[in-house]
Amino acid sequence: MNRFPLWKYILIGFTLVVAFLYTLPNFFGEVPAVQVSPVRTTEQADPALLARMEGLLRDANVAYGGIEMAGNSIKARFASTDLQIKAKDVLEKGLGERYTVALNLVSASPAWLSSINALPMYLGLDLRGGVHFLLEVDMAAALEKSAIRYQNDFRSELRSAKIRYSRISREGNAVSVHFATRDQRDAAVDKLGSLFGDLTFATADQDESFSLTARLKPEAETQVQSFALQQNITTLRNRVNELGVAEPVITQQGASRVVVQLPGVQDTAKAKDILGRTATLEIRMVDELADPAALERGQAPFGTDIVASRDGGLIAVKKDVVLTGDSITNAAPGFDQTSAQAAVHINLDGKGARIFKDVTRENVNKRMAILLIEKGRAEAITAPVIREEIGGGRVQITGMETAQEASDVALLLRAGALAAPMQIIEERTVGPSMGAENIEKGFNANIWGFFAVVIFMVIYYRVFGLFSSIALAINGFFLIALLSMMQATLTLPGMAAIALTLGMAIDANVLINERIREELRNGATPQAAISAGYDRAWGTILDANITTLIAGISLFWLGSGPVRGFAVVLCLGILTSMFSAVTVSRAMANLTYGRQARLTKLSI
Repeated sequence: MNRFPLWKYILIGFTLVVAFLYTLPNFFGEVPAVQVSPVRTTEQADPALLARMEGLLRDANVAYGGIEMAGNSIKARFASTDLQIKAKDVLEKGLGERYTVALNLVSASPAWLSSINALPMYLGLDLRGGVHFLLEVDMAAALEKSAIRYQNDFRSELRSAKIRYSRISREGNAVSVHFATRDQRDAAVDKLGSLFGDLTFATADQDESFSLTARLKPEAETQVQSFALQQNITTLRNRVNELGVAEPVITQQGASRVVVQLPGVQDTAKAKDILGRTATLEIRMVDELADPAALERGQAPFGTDIVASRDGGLIAVKKDVVLTGDSITNAAPGFDQTSAQAAVHINLDGKGARIFKDVTRENVNKRMAILLIEKGRAEAITAPVIREEIGGGRVQITGMETAQEASDVALLLRAGALAAPMQIIEERTVGPSMGAENIEKGFNANIWGFFAVVIFMVIYYRVFGLFSSIALAINGFFLIALLSMMQATLTLPGMAAIALTLGMAIDANVLINERIREELRNGATPQAAISAGYDRAWGTILDANITTLIAGISLFWLGSGPVRGFAVVLCLGILTSMFSAVTVSRAMANLTYGRQARLTKLSI
């Protein structure tokens, strides 16, 4: 007799319920939404902001379907894109420049499904719509920025070694130092050559001047350019997080370009604003002689800038920059010595540590301002009094209101600034209607393919063909549920992989059904034919699927982008098909024929 133990039926039933629940959110689609997040990442979206948004929308008579906190942002849902755009205008006007207001799309699945973490699959740019940017890093500017840094380092090192020079100039990527005597020039070559192994030095003698010119070695230039590209990619990832984009694609293309794809983002202008944002650190001395009343009137003394302080006041800082974020090797959140106030602990590189030590030694009892510059606006996080010389290259910044703010500032300082300017050389927008059309076409292709297989299987294998078709449908549920649980990104190649998986999954049932037919032709009883058909076909099914799985893993390992998406869906489909084709279809055969002791005929 062909019977499963009770626990196997319970297992199959449980997996079917779970697969149904986690597949369900994908059928609710998405609705237009407006997402509001603070411009400064050190600020938080809180219930007060949510209440303010509700008030603005209510006063403007803009109906919304729901409003909720989502990480460090707030999302409001709307019934149509017209209401969405109207709400965006209202919120931008009411909230001001402190907040980013962006158009987005959010899942329309009910809250009870979200409460059990049943979420829809992420959809790629080609299915959901969104924006695509191709950005190019200005490598010449990256090298020029490196030359500027060496120019400042030369000045500091020659002063510390007491080597006199007449002037330091820069032309493009080359830094030239001019001396009055050959001995001074030779001493500088020895000193700088021992410190800067990435540079080549060339000397030149003139009538009344002796000079040396430093340039980066070719391998050092390549390293600087590679670092600039990777730094910019890291920074872009941090910036994109503010848009709340599900599964953004940020990848390197070639030696100087970056591809950014933001599925679901409808506001191209806001996306461009976010991508171009920078944040960096500057340390400057405070002008102690500045008149507070004059600062309030916007009158800055010569050689100073007026910046806002964290407590809401204004301070005057000197234009000369002591240190920049380029000297930071690491930044980590923590607490001050009393463990009572959040702080950021910064490690400086060797040159930065020496500069900081000299400046603090020469300015004891004076104030030093630590500025955070974001979107072209500078804010003094703290402006402490220098009590003593600070060496060792470790600096502590206090003045943070919360531990989360300290963590956010540390993140900004680690990878907050673009290492080199970037320009958008290609911009493409995929509308939601085009994405919906792609989804419809892909869905129709899978549905028609499925029904074609079902018709063939039922005509050719009758009742066992029906078992195979039901198992195939269950396999589709399993696959979509797995992709939803993993929060994988589905693209058009992924939908092609689903169609391929459905076609391949039926192969296992064809092998089983043909094996049962063969056993019947060889004189086996119907019950024995069912048992032998499933048992003896298993080895062939396993071999065939393992070889395909190896190919899928190779595609994932060696491929990139859409190829990897195709490979993920293919591999998952192979695993689910082995379970559905063998276990689920046999459970149906056992329930239908297994309890008939004197079975004389099979509908196959």
